[in-house]
Amino acid sequence: MTSKETVLQSLNHTGGRIPVDFGATSVTGIHCRIVEALRRYYGLENRPVRIIEPFQMLGEVDEELRKIIGVDVVGVWGRQNMFAIDETRLHEQITPWGQTVLVAKGIDFTPDKNGDVYIYAKGNRDFPPCAVMPEGCFFVNAVERGGAVDDASLSVVDNLEEFGYITDEDLSHFAREADKAAATGAAVIGSFGGTALGDIAFVPGMGIEQPKGIRSVAEWYMSTVLRQDYIHQIFEKQTDIAIANYRLLWERIGNKVDAVFTCGTDFGTQTSQFCSAETFNELWLPHYKRMNDWIHQNTSWKVFKHCCGSIIPLIPSMIDAGFDILNPVQINAKDMDSQRLKDEFGDAVTFWGGGIDTQKILPAGTPDEIMAHVRRQCEIFGRNGGFVFNAVHNIQANVPVENVVAMIEALSDINRNGGLR
Repeated sequence: MTSKETVLQSLNHTGGRIPVDFGATSVTGIHCRIVEALRRYYGLENRPVRIIEPFQMLGEVDEELRKIIGVDVVGVWGRQNMFAIDETRLHEQITPWGQTVLVAKGIDFTPDKNGDVYIYAKGNRDFPPCAVMPEGCFFVNAVERGGAVDDASLSVVDNLEEFGYITDEDLSHFAREADKAAATGAAVIGSFGGTALGDIAFVPGMGIEQPKGIRSVAEWYMSTVLRQDYIHQIFEKQTDIAIANYRLLWERIGNKVDAVFTCGTDFGTQTSQFCSAETFNELWLPHYKRMNDWIHQNTSWKVFKHCCGSIIPLIPSMIDAGFDILNPVQINAKDMDSQRLKDEFGDAVTFWGGGIDTQKILPAGTPDEIMAHVRRQCEIFGRNGGFVFNAVHNIQANVPVENVVAMIEALSDINRNGGLR
């Protein structure tokens, strides 16, 4: 059975070998520092790791590593990153921690006198920086550049600036990347962009030189209560654009893509939710449902939703909205018990993640503890399919490489024995 067939089998809730994803999306990846350490551990060629997502400093899990880890999914990524910098033009840079990497031109990792690294929208230094990697940090933070919100002059257009109709250049790029991804024999997930409704990572407008509208994280969260009419108008137009773009993408790419990563908006904290189920149902559900209904009625794609935290009260609404896949399955958040999740929602949604706790077990456990943890998670989530193995979000820079290897070996052992039925 091919990797693609294995993933599709699990998405259809049929048991068997457990499919694996590392590196196919911006929320299922591995920090570049760990990618380099894994390449060294397995004796692969010493060469600069490509940064495929500079905001979180994710490294490329290339074909050599995919084979070693047993990865069954590859991603289709956009031509530009979230800073609106061209990802097809790369150059070598040295990170503040001394690692040589390949990263998009327009990003310079040279620290300032305080040890901080700044990134600029579109690489344009004529405007203030849009993001910063503080001294001692292994990833990037947004810099809020919007001013105070004046309700009298607030325009929906301002918060739609980054969401536009797909260009011929981008459509051709996605088609080429989908062809290459499909040729690997792996399942393919497309990150086409522009479809995340209220994803707080995008609210500051890091790809815009002079962002307008509501660009403060705190102001945005307050607006979901105080300015719901305004948010509805943004989501309505954004969904119109998303469906129009998906129509063109489906016509050009078709079933070379198996799933689409539509939304990374988080609704959970470690102990609760950012909003009530009533607010979710009022403000988000109608727009999610319209987008997802179009996808299900007009394509063969499955729909991938990322949402961190304690979200048990919201999962029924996410299923009603038409999401087929839930990631990262934060099993260490309040009430997110693995067995409960599988028992209550396992027939309706595929859990793409939850294979290992990345807050305590992976960085701090022993290899034996990690292997036992992975086996337990696979036994729970992998029964009767509906599970793609991934960690709870991206593997971070401070994880001992021996612990990552222990996770890989546990997975290999499970799948050598045929997975779970």
